[in-house]
Amino acid sequence: MSLELLKRQFNVKEYNEMPQVGILKENERLELIRGEIFQMSPVGRHHSACVNRLTQLFSQKLGDRVLVSVQNPVELDDYSEPQPDIALLAPKADFYESGHPKPADIFLIVEVADTTIKLDREVKIPLYGEDNIIEVWLVDINEQCVEVYRKPIASGYEQVQKLQRGQSLSVQRFPSINIQVDEILG
Repeated sequence: MSLELLKRQFNVKEYNEMPQVGILKENERLELIRGEIFQMSPVGRHHSACVNRLTQLFSQKLGDRVLVSVQNPVELDDYSEPQPDIALLAPKADFYESGHPKPADIFLIVEVADTTIKLDREVKIPLYGEDNIIEVWLVDINEQCVEVYRKPIASGYEQVQKLQRGQSLSVQRFPSINIQVDEILG
């Protein structure tokens, strides 16, 4: 006789209530992905510097056309609330105080990866595609490149492009704004 273990998935509402009732600590670095709670990796100096560079680049080049959200939650569906390194959001008067951004609010998600490359590539990017995030950049610090994912489909993305130092890219929503891969990687 074999026993099948049942997994208990949490929805976004339950997950957000957990710190209020003491199940989770308020400042824990966690993400809800497909109903499961994942502990986020510590942020190293290369990762942190890259996120800071991107934040400055987007702020300078796009100004008030976007809200640059850094390591804040986005609510993709009822069972997923990841915290991407950067999300470029449609500006909103209340700065999303009334609720976390949803897929329709998101122009771009950027994940910066050094130790998290496998999780980002195999779990988070397919999730973003499933939830119709129109564009994702994966900055691979170790390989010194930027992977661009566009045209979301049910299993991830139809279009994937890998850009190296010396090349440039632009946010699909703002095609006239060019960013050099070297500016991102430092």
